[in-house]
Amino acid sequence: MTAGSPDPAPLNLFSLKGRTALVTGARRGIGAAIAAGLAAAGADLILMARDAALEDTLEAIKLSGGGEATIVTADFADPAAVEAAATAAVADAAKAGRQIDILVNNAGTIRRAPAAATAAADWQHVIDVNLNSTWAVTRPIGAAMVGQGGGKIITIASLLSFQGGITVPAYTASKHAVAGLTKALANEWGPAGVQVNAIAPGYISTDNTTDLRADTGREAAIRDRIPAGRWGQPDDLVGAAVFLASTASDYVNGHVLAVDGGWLAR
Repeated sequence: MTAGSPDPAPLNLFSLKGRTALVTGARRGIGAAIAAGLAAAGADLILMARDAALEDTLEAIKLSGGGEATIVTADFADPAAVEAAATAAVADAAKAGRQIDILVNNAGTIRRAPAAATAAADWQHVIDVNLNSTWAVTRPIGAAMVGQGGGKIITIASLLSFQGGITVPAYTASKHAVAGLTKALANEWGPAGVQVNAIAPGYISTDNTTDLRADTGREAAIRDRIPAGRWGQPDDLVGAAVFLASTASDYVNGHVLAVDGGWLAR
């Protein structure tokens, strides 16, 4: 190292070479961006999605120069099917001489309606996708991580893990719940070397916010409140995900990290 050159060793803390990450909801948006980011940091990927139409994500992973990627399909509205798929993924990894080192729970959905007009089926659908299937994936993979002596679990929470929102009661309930689950599992699995954290995105340009961005008055009101002065993009979540997936975060546990352009500071 020459005089004045930075010590490269700290960057090694963020390397994911030799690790395998399972990302749910990896077909587009935040899940696709995080999958490509983890691959760029060196991880092999298992992509869990409702169907196998993941061409764009696979192409992004290829362009990132990352490792291998395989696909597992499961309907996140069916937690039992999701648990079976997660259990099979653990077994398949073991047969291949690997283990799942990183889990990113990203799959999620939203249905908008005033609370009094929210149908029971819509409520149940959101809770099943956002909460029950998160648990269905996390339980078997987390148990395997405890057995192997370490791992990283990252769940995508929300600003509505802290706030109430408007016309999204099931979504808000589910995102408060995953923040609580993050803390509960950190307490139980931390002693086994498993760090369980969450990322709470701010207002990000994804399918879930299409209706908000189409409402010009609401879009402007939201943007005006964000100190960064803009809506976030899925790539804005990648740095936080790589950090929480890497050795750099070994002493971070039970934390919900807001990546919101400063929204919560207002």
